[in-house]
Amino acid sequence: RCNGTLPGTLGLSEWPGESNLLQTFTAWCNSHLRKAGTQIENIEDDFRNGLKLMLLLEVISGERLPKPDKGKMRFHKIANVNKALDFICSKGVKLVSIGAEEIVDGNTKMTLGMIWTIILRFAIQDISVEETSAKEGLLLWCQRKTAPYRNVNVQNFHISWKDGLALCALIHRHRPDLIDYSKLRKDDPIGNLNTAFEVAEKYLDIPKMLDAEDIVNTPKPDEKAIMTYVSCFYHAFAGAEQAETAANRICKVLAVNQENEKLMEEYEKLASELLEWIRKTIPWLENRMAEQQMKAMQQKLEDFRDYRRIHKPPRVQEKCQLEINFNTLQTKLRLSNRPAFMPSEGKMVSDIANAWKGLEQVEKGYEEWLLTEIRRLERLDHLAEKFKQKCSLHQSWTSGKEELLSMKDYESASLMEIRALMRKHEAFESDLAAHQDRVEQIAAIAQELNELDYHDASSVNARCQGICDQWDNLGTLTQKRRDSLERVEKLWETIDQLYLEFAKRAAPFNNWMDGAMEDLQDMFIVHSTEEIHSLITAHDQFKATLPEADKERMATMGIQSEIVKIAQTYGIKLSGVNPYTNLSPQDITNKWEAVKHLVPLRDQMLQEEVARQQANERLRRQFAAQANIIGPWIQTKMEEIGHVSVDIAGSLEEQMNNLKQYEQNIINYKCNIDKLEGDHQLSQESLIFDNKHTNYTMEHIRVGWEQLLTTIARTINEVENQILTRDAKGISQEQLNEFRASFNHFDRKRNGMMDPDDFRACLISMGYDLGEVEFARIMTLVDSNNTGVVTFQAFIDFMTRETAETDTADQVMASFKILASDKAYITVDELRRELPAEQAEYCISRMTRYIGADGPAGALDYISFSSALYGESDL
Repeated sequence: RCNGTLPGTLGLSEWPGESNLLQTFTAWCNSHLRKAGTQIENIEDDFRNGLKLMLLLEVISGERLPKPDKGKMRFHKIANVNKALDFICSKGVKLVSIGAEEIVDGNTKMTLGMIWTIILRFAIQDISVEETSAKEGLLLWCQRKTAPYRNVNVQNFHISWKDGLALCALIHRHRPDLIDYSKLRKDDPIGNLNTAFEVAEKYLDIPKMLDAEDIVNTPKPDEKAIMTYVSCFYHAFAGAEQAETAANRICKVLAVNQENEKLMEEYEKLASELLEWIRKTIPWLENRMAEQQMKAMQQKLEDFRDYRRIHKPPRVQEKCQLEINFNTLQTKLRLSNRPAFMPSEGKMVSDIANAWKGLEQVEKGYEEWLLTEIRRLERLDHLAEKFKQKCSLHQSWTSGKEELLSMKDYESASLMEIRALMRKHEAFESDLAAHQDRVEQIAAIAQELNELDYHDASSVNARCQGICDQWDNLGTLTQKRRDSLERVEKLWETIDQLYLEFAKRAAPFNNWMDGAMEDLQDMFIVHSTEEIHSLITAHDQFKATLPEADKERMATMGIQSEIVKIAQTYGIKLSGVNPYTNLSPQDITNKWEAVKHLVPLRDQMLQEEVARQQANERLRRQFAAQANIIGPWIQTKMEEIGHVSVDIAGSLEEQMNNLKQYEQNIINYKCNIDKLEGDHQLSQESLIFDNKHTNYTMEHIRVGWEQLLTTIARTINEVENQILTRDAKGISQEQLNEFRASFNHFDRKRNGMMDPDDFRACLISMGYDLGEVEFARIMTLVDSNNTGVVTFQAFIDFMTRETAETDTADQVMASFKILASDKAYITVDELRRELPAEQAEYCISRMTRYIGADGPAGALDYISFSSALYGESDL
């Protein structure tokens, strides 16, 4: 016969007393035989012919045994018992010294051993909790179910059950409507046991297999009897256990779905708000309507600075947080076998990035336009002031000239007077020609003001036109007067050469002094020390000409002295007026003194401008000194973060702590950026727009700083997602470290990515046997967008899918099927009965109506709902 033992059984030599087991085993057998319409009275005799033994095995196994022999002879009975024993052996049971002859002969010990073997195999062996043995599994199940109950401590299958409270607790745990546990007393063991026996027999269809008095009065109740009886409770409640497990699985899946939907709604809201802000901000930055006054344009520049300092930074944080939320959501969806989240049209991360890029382009253009306009207005103010000065000088000179040229004094003049008038007119023409250059300068300045769109161009044009019209009229009147004088008599013979020479030399010299005074009082605008030094050089050159000019003055004044000397010598009475010019020697002297007075004033003005330009240069150097430190610092930190992202030092939590500290150090550096912003503002307020001492502009520093903050936040988010992946998939830190080490080894460019060839080599090194078709399939998983590279996150996602299990749509369907008692549909009442209220209502609101003919009104389709949870159909 079969040799060996079933796990958990005793050898026949160890078999205890039989009396306590007869009642239990008989009742157990009858609980199954009555399903076939029969029962036994005496366990030793009623199995001797093998017929009821075969019938018992068919009932409990659900399988057909070979047809029994009909005869009543001994060999017929032995043949039937052997068929039963062969069937038991076919189920992997090893019997110990149990032969058909002993059963046919009514050997009680052998018969009980055989029944215990059947109980172990068909009632207890399949009970396994957390991979324990059958006996340990049944004991663990009892301990968990009775743990919350007072006065119950299940440690074995004998003494722990003597007071009856453990049995009552099992019943109350699953059917609290059958027993009021609060009224039970530990000092009434017989009452407790009988209560459990009676309730089990009446409501749970578990026959009474034990005797209360025997259990209480026995120091150590029979373990096999207790195990047999308790196993009936396990099987009676197995359906409820299965339903509870199914309900827990469904609740877990629904909770994941609800959390993901909340994250999707939050993403959509945040994306909408950020895009709306960008949409409203861009038109403001695109508005290039120039102001006419410098003060108004400077206010626009201040508003732009407020936008940069106050309004934009929170939006930079929102954009970064949006990307982090999107990555976290996608990771959660991958980990729960859900389809990737596809935001509403126009709200993809790429859409937001493009909108942000457009905003920054418009922002850059707006700032350039502002600075250009300020330079233009500054130039306009300078030109307008210069225009006014030149116009005033010119109009001062032309004052009364038209009346003078229109006079008819030559009609009644003497010959000498006519000649004097002619020479005076020649001097005037010389003076007129000398002023031609100033008129042309006035016209040129007016034209430039028009080209630069000066706000008061109409007044400038009117004044310029008046001067030009007057100048044309002066030319006409001059020519008419010359013609008139030439028409009078011949050119006078007697001319006072000295008067004439004085007039001819005094007029250009006077004009030179006018020009010198104009230049010494001329407005200027410079932006560098080089430009102001150029003006100083020109001024020094002018001063170098003063000795020569003084010689000319002395020569001119010498002519006047000669006139006085001749007059005194020949007794000529002078009228005190030069007939050829209105310039007197005193006029020349006064203007010369004025020129000498203006020279040191010009020196002082230029030196003050030198000081201002030196101060500007200090601002440039101060800004450059900081920018040349901050710029490389930001670049270095960016590179360090790139190295950190592929480093395997320590656990993910340690890496997270290090990154958080790293992020804090970066945030602490913000004071340096703010100080640089302050220096930048001082430079702009001083109208400094260039800096040869550094290649870094404030815009470069701002963009680099924002990228640095975004990069460290993304790196932290990647580690958070790895922690999320590790915890959700149940993979260990060692596995993650192994994955990262493999990735880093084949990341040959050290840029956080592998190309397909390196990825194939990495997989082969990890034991994958890859053909072209299989590798192509894997590439579609890790590079769904065909970028041509495999990122670390994609690699981790693939490896965790390979090494961990997740819930599937089929598993959820199977769980719903249990709650629906194997039906293809489920009812609202069943959902509310089996699931917590929130999850039940979630399912009811989303499940579609069941359309099968076998379902009642209001039945729901849980199959399509389960598929929709995993993206295989639509909710």
